[in-house]
Order: sequence, then structure tokens, then C-alpha cells
Amino acid sequence: MTDFAKRRTMMVDTQVRPSDVTKFNVIEAMLAVPREVYVPEALIEAAYMGENIELAGGRVILEARTTGKLLDALDIQPDEMVLDLGCAYGYSAAVVAHLAEAVIAVETPEFAKEAEATLSQNGVDNVAVIEGELAEGAAKHGPYDVIIVEGGVEELPAAIEAQLKEGGRIGVIFQSGALGTVKVGYKLDGLINWRYSFNAGAPVLKGFAKQPSFAL
Repeated sequence: MTDFAKRRTMMVDTQVRPSDVTKFNVIEAMLAVPREVYVPEALIEAAYMGENIELAGGRVILEARTTGKLLDALDIQPDEMVLDLGCAYGYSAAVVAHLAEAVIAVETPEFAKEAEATLSQNGVDNVAVIEGELAEGAAKHGPYDVIIVEGGVEELPAAIEAQLKEGGRIGVIFQSGALGTVKVGYKLDGLINWRYSFNAGAPVLKGFAKQPSFAL
């Protein structure tokens, strides 16, 4: 029988801590959440590998290093409300649930029901999974202190920008071809100011691709 707890500790010790993830609450959350229950059964052996886990429809579960570094940079507080866009089977939402007061996780129909069921079975009671288009977010529950996009972005939809609270933070993997750059945006006076955080890549999510511009 596979000792997943041991693999989880090894993941944190070899992938997360050496990547300058120093915030104790982030490390604690990643040690606590059983990553293997949030992947399809066929991929359970890949749960703790140091790379993105590929899912159907060009989607991924981000590698632990990316998740850890992003959460470290966002510095989520215990009284904050977080919008998690693209939680897949619920792993990211479960980790964020350890850090935040509440999480609204938006997911498409092919993942939403399973994410909701798995989170519930694992006693994660401060996450609400909303079924819908990722690019539309969940405006009725917002605005949010923190927004996390769990996949690649070429262009951030205006609807998502609008759901970030004044003074809030957003974490995004901006993809330009094969090159991915993680930036944290801070909303001040209605505008988002972006700061470079680290390099990481992920497939561009549906609704987050650059819209072609038509020149006359």
C-alpha cells in the first residue's frame, strides 16, 4: 500500500520548501491536504510528482511548487474571502481553505460535481463550488480579497478584474507562447498594478486567451 503521507512530506521538503516558500501556514496547509484524493484514480501515482498533472480538455492541476510559491506571494489572511478559478477536482480550493475564511471555487460542469463531493467527503466546509464559466467568475459572491487563476492566461477578462476588491491581490500565470510568468496584481484606485513573482507555465484556460484584434 502506498504511503501517501510520506510522499506528501517529501513533496513539501523537495519541491516546495527549496523554492523559497517560507510562510508556515502555506507549508502547513500543503502538508495537511491529501493531494492524491483530488486527482482522477488513473493518475493517483502521479499525484506527488513535481510537474503539472494533465487532465481532460487541456486542463491541469498545477505542480506543487507553483501552488506553494503563488500562495506564499499572495499572503492570504484568515479573515479573507478568496475566488479560486479552475479548482479542477478541488485540490487548490482545499489548500486555500486552510488559509482563508472562505473560498468560492468556480469550475466547469466536467469537474464541479466531483470537486464538491471530494471536498465534502474530506470535511472541507468553507469552500463553495460554483458551476460556471471560469472567465465569468462569481460576481454575486464578490468582491474578493484575493483571486487565484489556476491555469494560463493571455488576457485577463474585465469581469474578473471587476470582482477584485480595492486593495485586493490577484495571482495569475501569464502565458506568452511556451513562456509562463507568474505575477501578483494589487488593485489600487480601480487599477491593477502587476509585480513579477516567478516563472511557471500552464495551458491557457478557455476564456483567457488573447482576443484577436481586427485591423481595418
